[in-house]
Amino acid sequence: MTRRSNEPVFWSLFGAGGVVVAFILPVLIFISGLAIPLGILPSEVMAYDRILVFAGSWTGKLFILVVISLSLWHAMHRIFLGLHDLGIKRGRAFFRWLCYGIALAGTLVSLALLLGI
Repeated sequence: MTRRSNEPVFWSLFGAGGVVVAFILPVLIFISGLAIPLGILPSEVMAYDRILVFAGSWTGKLFILVVISLSLWHAMHRIFLGLHDLGIKRGRAFFRWLCYGIALAGTLVSLALLLGI
């Protein structure tokens, strides 16, 4: 009997996170870091009341969770692969559990906090 690998799950989370990091995060950084401070967009766009209403809706919660969670999975998988590329072969299982555990913990904490809004 052959043992099935769980690598496709982590690679799919890594790939989906890469899409989020490449396409959505730059837009969020532009809006919150450049467009509003430079006056390109009015400051009411990021007003607390509006963001709270957005985060209180199910679509807003889902969007925030997807951005945070998939970015975490992407980053932690990249760190895990980077450790492998650096030649750190000992403790591979420990680093796998550590990296993916951090991503899972961040996802669960984000989910809990979002559900509390």
